[in-house]
Amino acid sequence: MDISTLTQEEYDFISGLIAIESTGSDPVNDPEYGTLPYGAKPFEALKYFLDAASAAGMRTGIIDNRVGWCEFGPENADAIGIVCHLDVVPAGDGWNTDPFKLTQKDGMLYGRGIVDDKGPAAAAFIAMKRLMENAYQPTKRVRLILGTDEERTCSCVETYAAKGEIPSFSITPDGEFPVIYAEKGIMHLKIYTDEPSAIRAKGGSAANMVPASSKCTIDGVEYSGFGKMAHASKPELGVNAIFDMIKTLDTDDIDYSSSPLLRFISKEIVDFTAAEYTGCNVTDESGSITANPSVLSCDENGESLVIDIRCPVSYSMDSIVTHLAIKAAPYELECEILNQMAPLYKTKDLPEIAVLTDIWKKNMPSYSGYEPEYLDKFTDPIAIGGGTYARHMPDTIAFGIQTPWQEDQCHQANECRALADIVTDIRVLSEVIIGLAEK
Repeated sequence: MDISTLTQEEYDFISGLIAIESTGSDPVNDPEYGTLPYGAKPFEALKYFLDAASAAGMRTGIIDNRVGWCEFGPENADAIGIVCHLDVVPAGDGWNTDPFKLTQKDGMLYGRGIVDDKGPAAAAFIAMKRLMENAYQPTKRVRLILGTDEERTCSCVETYAAKGEIPSFSITPDGEFPVIYAEKGIMHLKIYTDEPSAIRAKGGSAANMVPASSKCTIDGVEYSGFGKMAHASKPELGVNAIFDMIKTLDTDDIDYSSSPLLRFISKEIVDFTAAEYTGCNVTDESGSITANPSVLSCDENGESLVIDIRCPVSYSMDSIVTHLAIKAAPYELECEILNQMAPLYKTKDLPEIAVLTDIWKKNMPSYSGYEPEYLDKFTDPIAIGGGTYARHMPDTIAFGIQTPWQEDQCHQANECRALADIVTDIRVLSEVIIGLAEK
């Protein structure tokens, strides 16, 4: 294994972070730390990280066992921020390696969170640590803020926004390059009935993932659907296993008429585009609507389908709810909003955006797969369908860490990043710190 571009200490830190299976869960009570609102593992990742930061000479803190921070620089100076998260989505199916063991192969590092978002958090920490070791003295404090429930609620960073110190400007390296100035609205909508189901069905493991597997049992016979995981903001990169299962049932002429939800999916969703079944035909500078039926459940407690919806910034999400409620009513199904986040829109002429754009243009050629024509194609600020901490923290925008020409790794099986790109990430984040701290 060649890790010459990272020190052994840096590599071991990333390896230890990946090894913590920090998916969110129900609250637990810890005898030493009290209530851990997102379960034990996300807090374990936070403690692991902050213990390393403290050992490196950084100041650290934790707020309500939900979010932590580490920093260096003059104590009374203004702060610039980097906002990351340490929780991850479930591993899911389809891995060729242990998702919670950092694995190096052919110049790539594999592990759940190496891109989203433990890898960028580690790169930011290493950048800060290297600057300190090289006696860099910023005129502003540099604060790395670490949430632990981004993949479910973002209440971690909302807690920080309410109780912590807000930096004058922050980036969150939890998206892609170049600078992200707009993010679509996000809604998780549940279509359901509380009436017990005669059918047993299950599909998907998280609202923001394209489901890779689905199954149902009808009259004692089990039927399956298979797909490919992807981030719900880019469902076109995956294959929806719930759809695959429904199409199998329909092709084989299986009678599932006793399930109003499966009939609804078959008649109102499977063979339609997201624009058609949500009623949103608007395309603006943030793009078109995406909708991903993510989590299916049918059992003795009822039937439910969670749909992840990413809405153009200029369109009302209330109209989508109304439209789907009307479609669901004939099946005696109801609609409930589980989670809703308003869109984010920033003006492109912020001076900080100019600083970040220059850093990106300078470092583009160092990322794997770069071609010279990308300099003109992938330079200007962009809008995305993904949701980042930027919409929950004042004066924050997303910047990196994936490049626009590489395959999206977020929420995928075999999530990976080139070791050389991680080294470039560290350099980019070092330049961000210097560029924003000295601005």
